[in-house]
Amino acid sequence: MNERIRIAQIRVIAEDGAQLGVMAPMDALKLAKERGLDLVEVAPNATPPVCRILDFNKFKYEEQRREREARRKHHVTKLKEVKFKPRIEEHDYQVKLNMLRRFLMRGDQAKVTMVYRGRELAHTELGRRVLDKLVSDLDPISRVERNPSLEGRFMTMVFGPDRDKQKREASKQVAKQRAGQPASKKEG
Repeated sequence: MNERIRIAQIRVIAEDGAQLGVMAPMDALKLAKERGLDLVEVAPNATPPVCRILDFNKFKYEEQRREREARRKHHVTKLKEVKFKPRIEEHDYQVKLNMLRRFLMRGDQAKVTMVYRGRELAHTELGRRVLDKLVSDLDPISRVERNPSLEGRFMTMVFGPDRDKQKREASKQVAKQRAGQPASKKEG
């Protein structure tokens, strides 16, 4: 005989959630068999232990479906890296800035690496200016998680997404779009 069935009394809950009361485990098993369902222990540490009458296969299937759904909605944060050079042209800067925005809006972290070559290492302030400009351009949607630090010929910093700032920025964009529409479209 199973050890769990030797328990003196258990609290039983029906398939519709109704309390059937406290009874002997054998009576609860008999009741479940009459209904063509299973008796499942849901709270073993309670006094008395709580068991539920339900279709166990259906219960397992629904639990797996919930887990799959949760995994599908779960976003794993990745660290994306974008490399800059101190003497970057404006168009190249804008392209990389848009990449960083896309990464941050998706919920990923962004590592920015300033690469110095040769004599550029003597003028790290040029790269620092580019990074400062980047901080001000990304301020509406992100926060700086790691300040710039020079390691060898690389200066790195990390940006992280800031959901609160992103929501405010999105609402501003919607307000701008509505304000820019002609009056006839608003009324219709």
